[in-house]
Amino acid sequence: MSTEVPLHERVHDALRERIGRGTWTAGMRLPSEAALCREFGTSRGPVRRALLALREEGYIVGGRGRAPVVARVVPSQPFSTFSSFTEWARSIGRTPGQRTIEAARRPAPSAVAGVLGLDEGASVVQVVRVRLLDDVPTMVERTSFAPDIGALLADMDADRGSLHAHLVAKGVDLRRARHTIDAVAANPLDAEALEVCAGSPLLRERRITFDTARRPLSYADDRYRPELATFTIENEVDRRTPLRRSHPVEGRRR
Repeated sequence: MSTEVPLHERVHDALRERIGRGTWTAGMRLPSEAALCREFGTSRGPVRRALLALREEGYIVGGRGRAPVVARVVPSQPFSTFSSFTEWARSIGRTPGQRTIEAARRPAPSAVAGVLGLDEGASVVQVVRVRLLDDVPTMVERTSFAPDIGALLADMDADRGSLHAHLVAKGVDLRRARHTIDAVAANPLDAEALEVCAGSPLLRERRITFDTARRPLSYADDRYRPELATFTIENEVDRRTPLRRSHPVEGRRR
């Protein structure tokens, strides 16, 4: 059985990479179907299927007699796979980066201690970093690790690479995560780190990561500039993603 990627998918991926990398910018008109056919050595069928997929994904707009143009695209991080910020950035053709604000042992606040199953005031390893997409400040990452997990970060330079990848390489069983998404106002630290005004709206993802035995290993509070990143959850009628909606007040009571 052939494992060769279908031609329309190859055309789609090549065009999407150009948009993702900024080679084709918002408002730019795409080459004609005839020009794309010549470039990829194909008929109009695969080109039209590729353009249709890009239109459905929101990468281009236009059609029905109007030349397609590049839409304003906000990178979207899916929850269909368990991947780190670094992996996600690379998957969309962006260069990930980070700048460490703090990496230290701290007494766990009561909320964090409760999530990680620790006594209040127990020591956790807290890492606070600014995450970058193509050198643009995109997210403030605050992660608290259970003491034994945090100890494995002692030999890592937090300004280089992925904490997730480092822990996996150390044999840590990062198996499952629970995500809660809401909106918050930028506090002074967020505002300075992300180069926005204090009080600006940010997209917040709170995440608890578990091992196979469902032991909580870390708690993260990540705050994104909403014009630079969004989240997607894809559902199917016969294969439903366990998306749970909750009232903010109700969520705090749990």
